[in-house]
Formats: sequence, structure tokens, C-alpha cells
Amino acid sequence: MAVETAQDLAGATAAASAARVGIGGPVGSGKTALIEGLLPLFAARGTSLAIVTNDLVTQEDAERLQRSGLISPERVVGVEAGACPHTVIREDPTLNIEAADLLEDQLRPLDLILIESGGDNLASTFSLDLVDYWLFVIDVSGGGDIPRKRGPGIVRADLLIVNKSDLAPHVGVDLALMQREAEEVRNGRPVLLTNCRTGEGLDRVADHLAHDVLMEG
Repeated sequence: MAVETAQDLAGATAAASAARVGIGGPVGSGKTALIEGLLPLFAARGTSLAIVTNDLVTQEDAERLQRSGLISPERVVGVEAGACPHTVIREDPTLNIEAADLLEDQLRPLDLILIESGGDNLASTFSLDLVDYWLFVIDVSGGGDIPRKRGPGIVRADLLIVNKSDLAPHVGVDLALMQREAEEVRNGRPVLLTNCRTGEGLDRVADHLAHDVLMEG
């Protein structure tokens, strides 16, 4: 009978752990709407997932998802940062790690844990102690010059989402130029356009996460 080594046990634990994906971006860019649009797509793929949301002193985003009917309420946990939301996803992600660990313990086996965190600027980045992969959401109504500002969230995220693509003609944004400049500052990292209100582009986001994070297909 083979004897399991510590390395074998560590490998088995890692294999059993859910992938953790961060979703960041400015307030109002469409992060929660993105999650709502992705939930049916992941359900159709048979992906078992849970969600951690971050707010300053409320659990508004968590409660919105719990009421959505798109996911069982017990699969959503809200973290109240109590201070700068960036701190709990970057400098000291302990609260989020604990929330994700709790969900994994209660709901095992999980394939994916989404960790959402908003901010009021373009600089939020996720600690790699917290997530395996992270995406950043900006929206067209914030201005076509956003990519040129090269915020760390825009430049460093594994995937950049440019949401509310339908608003471009209404706010004077050249969408093709905005996408091209985003691709230039990201040096080959992917950029996807979405309209979370209609679902346009969300299948491509799900495909990226399935391929790059869940290793499907």
C-alpha cells in the first residue's frame, strides 16, 4: 500500500480547492451586473460557485445577489471592509480569505469563488495571496480616455472588461479607439467589450474564465 507523503497531501488539497477570481473596478462600472450575467452561463456549464462581495459599511451587493434568484443565498457572503475597500483585497486580505475559506468548507466541492470589490478610482489591485486570477471592469460612460490613464487595475489585471459598450455613441466615445488604446497599454493581455444589461459579450468572459482559470476546453 502506497504511503502518502506531505507533498502528496498538499497536492490533493490544492486540487480540491476552488479557483478564486477577483472582480474589481470603480463604483457603478457594472461588477455586480457582470456577476448576475455570468451566473446562468456558469450554471449551464455545471460550475459550482460561490461569491464574496466587499462594501464599506453595508452588504448591499451581497443582498442584491441573494435576492436575485440566480444563486442560492447561502452561497453569497458579504464582507464589510470598515475602511478603504482596497485594503482588504490588497494589503491585508484576511477578511476575504476567511470568507472564502468559510464558503469552501460549507459548500465543498466548489469549482469557483468570485470575490467582488469596488472602489472609487482606477488603482485597485488584488493580492495574489487572495486570488488566482483577477479582472477589472471599467465602463464607457466614464470616458474614452480611461485606458490612457494606465491605472494599475487597467494595466495589471488578467482580463480587462470595458462595459456599457452600447453607451458609446451617447457619451461621445469612440469605442474602437478606446478598445485599441486599452490593448496597447495592456501589452497583449485580453480586453473584452460587454453590455451586461443585454448580456452581450458575457459568453466570451465565461469562456476566458473557463479556459484560463477552470481549465475547461
